[in-house]
Amino acid sequence: MTAVRRRDLAALAAGLAVASWLLVRAWYGDLPALRWWQPAPLALLAVAEALGARTLRARLTAEREARAGRGPAAAEGRAAFLRPVEPLLVARLVVLAQASAYLGAVFAGVWGGVLLHVAPAAGRLPAAGNDTVAGAIGVGCSAALVAAALWLESVCRVPPTPPEGEGRPAR
Repeated sequence: MTAVRRRDLAALAAGLAVASWLLVRAWYGDLPALRWWQPAPLALLAVAEALGARTLRARLTAEREARAGRGPAAAEGRAAFLRPVEPLLVARLVVLAQASAYLGAVFAGVWGGVLLHVAPAAGRLPAAGNDTVAGAIGVGCSAALVAAALWLESVCRVPPTPPEGEGRPAR
């Protein structure tokens, strides 16, 4: 499995921003009003993935230090009490992170296209002011989801193995 390329995410977001801008420009009067809370699920998913990344990083660090004979768990003799991280869980989290990164890029593009259309019209159209707020929150929540997903993906990477004799406990 290869890592998500930031260039692909940026291209996806930019392409969908242009398409979204064209669609909103053509049918802005027919669209329902946008509300500030509509991008909230993206923010909740971003928070959940960031918390998951932080927790997984702490567990993996403790497990690696215990295996190497370092860290507080090994010093106190608690290495046997560490709950190991299941490899299948890490694989599932990588898939979740990659899917979330693409989802965040898609929504960043869509909300960005909306924002590109409504922000300049905020002064002359009364509805555009509220839509600008919703668009800005949407772009922010989408960017947060992409950032959290990329962080979770980086936490799930297997570190390179050190050369023989460096950082490995003696047998």
